[in-house]
Amino acid sequence: MAERKPIESWLTDMDGVLIHEGVPIPGADAFIKKLRDSGRPFLVLTNNSIYTPRDLHARLARMGLDVPVDHIWTSALATAQFLDDQRPGGTAYVIGEAGLTTALHDIGYVLTDHDPDYVVLGETRTYSFEAMTKAVRLINAGARFIATNPDETGPSTEGPLPATGAVAALITKATGQRPYFAGKPNPLMMRTGLNAIGAHSETSAMIGDRMDTDVLAGMEAGMQTFLVLTGLTTPDQVEKFPYRPSKIVDSIADLVDRV
Repeated sequence: MAERKPIESWLTDMDGVLIHEGVPIPGADAFIKKLRDSGRPFLVLTNNSIYTPRDLHARLARMGLDVPVDHIWTSALATAQFLDDQRPGGTAYVIGEAGLTTALHDIGYVLTDHDPDYVVLGETRTYSFEAMTKAVRLINAGARFIATNPDETGPSTEGPLPATGAVAALITKATGQRPYFAGKPNPLMMRTGLNAIGAHSETSAMIGDRMDTDVLAGMEAGMQTFLVLTGLTTPDQVEKFPYRPSKIVDSIADLVDRV
């Protein structure tokens, strides 16, 4: 295997890597501080499309993690970037929260339920049967189907919650149309993120807690990958996948000295 170039830029997942159920993971504050002090390009990524980067900045700040707004990249931003590239100034019927609707407004999209170019599905705290029915009918009438991410469940203090991927499957069953997912594990999210900070995949690394999204997307984007064991993946589960991360570490604390 060819020797990898030194890491100059870092991308890291948020939930399971920096925080867990609203509590910072030990070492996360030191890692973010080291990145900021070093001046290296970095991004904190999340497949959750509920919050805007400003919202996430404030939430992380309350936990003692000082991540600037322009260093936060969400699946909503990746989705908006994709739509802006594909069909600038288009229209969309959106199921989602402020993180997604704001991202689409910022690229000049008009949100409508009248003959939209796209149905865009994202994360929301309350999936409405009425909204899902509307989405099904619009897709059947010709709207293209886009979803922010394929995660089937999301974390909560009470246990797993149905997420975008599960609702997308329901709509697919009703329409026969599969969505295009813009978020992880689509390497598009990584590449657009790297472009946003002027970084190159050959000298970048991705840190995550999931093999099927974080590690897969990082690997397919050509980056080094680090799997932390503070989230959803256990060492035994790693062996079930046909690919491996570049390195497995216990937590983000083990990577502070790599920056």
